[in-house]
Amino acid sequence: MNQHIKKLAVVGTGVIGNGWIARFLAQGYEVIAFDPAEGAEERTRQTVEHAWPSLEKLGLADQASPNHLTFVPTLEEAVADADLIQENVPERESLKKSVLASIDQHAKPEAIIASSTSGIMPSTLQEGLQHPGRMIVAHPFNPVYILPLVELVGGSLTDSSVIDRASEFFKSINMKPLVIHKEVEGHLADRLMEALWREALHLVNDGVATTEEVDAAIIYGAGLRWAQMGPFLTFHLAGGDQGMRHMLEQFGPALKLPWTKLQAPELTDELKEKIIEGCESHAGDVSITELEQKRNEFLVKLLDLVDEYWPESRNTVTN
Repeated sequence: MNQHIKKLAVVGTGVIGNGWIARFLAQGYEVIAFDPAEGAEERTRQTVEHAWPSLEKLGLADQASPNHLTFVPTLEEAVADADLIQENVPERESLKKSVLASIDQHAKPEAIIASSTSGIMPSTLQEGLQHPGRMIVAHPFNPVYILPLVELVGGSLTDSSVIDRASEFFKSINMKPLVIHKEVEGHLADRLMEALWREALHLVNDGVATTEEVDAAIIYGAGLRWAQMGPFLTFHLAGGDQGMRHMLEQFGPALKLPWTKLQAPELTDELKEKIIEGCESHAGDVSITELEQKRNEFLVKLLDLVDEYWPESRNTVTN
């Protein structure tokens, strides 16, 4: 357990908040949670129960237990003694700023306030806070209890020591903190994923491919390579013995060709139905819960494979 951060609070227990809770519990922490939505506690405990078999395979910390979770009736009670508060309310700027202001008001001054926002810049979220220097973005990826990446972004008023403390903590719970030094909407990983998502929507909308065919193109092509090397080293290999130097000389001019579309297509009712029907047809009779279980089992095995072929010392994201 991190010597500086011992008490954790989670505010907002949707998919991401529950993922954080499951990871924190598996790492041996006690977690205080707050969410005013009806049935929130029941949904969280169910999520933790479903996640626990995967967490056992990944390895539990000493004292790890699903029972170390406490729901409290007020935000003030949740954050009062916490060393780190993870905020996960819906992605609406006004709502997030209001909740973060309440957290800032009731948390002890040295506590770190981390937002899971996938797109809002921390400088925006810091506006109006009494202690803006301790507020950062800590953006994870679903399922949070398995995927190790967390993007850490400070705002214009963030104290650099807070980023250092947060990075140390997330490393201690077996995550790969990626410190992003320049703010941008959507941070890093989501911007990359959204570019692919926009192009995928165009391909379906234009009748070039079905949702299942787009998925197959990633699963059996780029996705297999990206899991180990990412796009840059993948293209580095595409250049032969001269690597990226030859690759850019050979294929660089093709970047000027209008292959891809930068703007998203209009999300018409017709396109929505194409996407929905395609996904439902592809999934067949397999329920969302079953799909999640299959995904979790696959990711646990894949992480083992990544570590085997990409040694831990090189797999660690550095500042």
